[in-house]
Amino acid sequence: MAAIDLYNPDTYVLGAPHDEFTRLRREDPVHWQDIPGQAGYWAVLKHADVVHVSRNPNLFCCEAGGVVLEDMDPERLSRMRDMLLSMDPPRHISYRKPLAPEFARRVIAGMESQIREITVDIFSAVGDNSDVEFVHDMVGPLPTQVIGQLFGLPEKDWEWLHRLSQMNTSGQDPDLNPDGDLSEAGSADSSMQMAMYGMAFAKERRAVAPQGDLMDVILGQEFNGRFLTDADIGSLLVQMITAGNDTTVTMMAGGLWALLEHPTQLQMLRDDASLLPGAVEEILRWFNPLHYFRRTASEDTEISGTKIAKGDKVAMYYTSANRDEAVFEDSQAFDITRSPNPQLSFGIGEHFCLGVHLARLEGRIFFEELLRRFGKIELSGTPERVRSNLNNGVKRLPVNLSL
Repeated sequence: MAAIDLYNPDTYVLGAPHDEFTRLRREDPVHWQDIPGQAGYWAVLKHADVVHVSRNPNLFCCEAGGVVLEDMDPERLSRMRDMLLSMDPPRHISYRKPLAPEFARRVIAGMESQIREITVDIFSAVGDNSDVEFVHDMVGPLPTQVIGQLFGLPEKDWEWLHRLSQMNTSGQDPDLNPDGDLSEAGSADSSMQMAMYGMAFAKERRAVAPQGDLMDVILGQEFNGRFLTDADIGSLLVQMITAGNDTTVTMMAGGLWALLEHPTQLQMLRDDASLLPGAVEEILRWFNPLHYFRRTASEDTEISGTKIAKGDKVAMYYTSANRDEAVFEDSQAFDITRSPNPQLSFGIGEHFCLGVHLARLEGRIFFEELLRRFGKIELSGTPERVRSNLNNGVKRLPVNLSL
């Protein structure tokens, strides 16, 4: 087989290598990939195998090596282990349990009007007949403001936190990180800054009356039989803010890009807004925010007949699984009416995305208001992707908007 380097961030600059993923799913679905200077990993490419790894968190664990491909120094690994996405059972369940119903309740009960108001304000600010850089001008501000309101974060800090969250997942891109370490390990500094901010914010909030937001829940609930320390909350906020920002930006920017490349589908949405929930699911399948998450085998095992040794790194490639022809009919086609659509962009099993309700709501409202306000949306330049083997992001999307 011709070699493909799934680890190299340059592999993804012009788009995910879907032709190679298709070939590998057929010929080598559990594919060994080297990493320069350290142990390589098994790339798990088929939908069923990604589900298998996800649903067996004791066999394929998070805490042993974290969720990114690179080996981390002990201090950074220790910090990652205190993030919800890197916890193994039973600790993960005990931390997640107090938060999950609150996320669902608050989103269902009160966030729709807030998200719609924020969205309308953003669109009004750019004007009715404008050339805009869609990622920065229209998409970036929305999740930052939504997360800020959800957690009661001071408005003056929102833009800075958005920048840090971008660095946490896109530090391999020299345009976004011109002066820093271009490995995933280079995101350690931005994560630390955000964690320190979260610790200071928690300390401040303990000294004031409840504000009626999600931070009240975090401060007032027991997790795993104890109340969270400021350091615990700092780690938790790194994950919540980062996930709430970058993944949502990718969904919206990537979604518009996909719709502009499929004008018939875009017109279907204009004609029938009831198709929006299904369109959001197809956007997430087609333009999943993250290429992979890593696990580490806790004992010798097999995946689809490939022997996996205890301690081996295993990467679940959502970008490949979401195009698996064994699961999705005409898997390389963008189809907003696709049903069923078992896309894996939110994960599955133990670590199913905590913010799933919020992401779906933001996506539906954003596209609803975008298509309602602007009768004509066209590309006005060449879109660019983020250079990253982790973040399947859009860096620039120049568009012209008119009534």
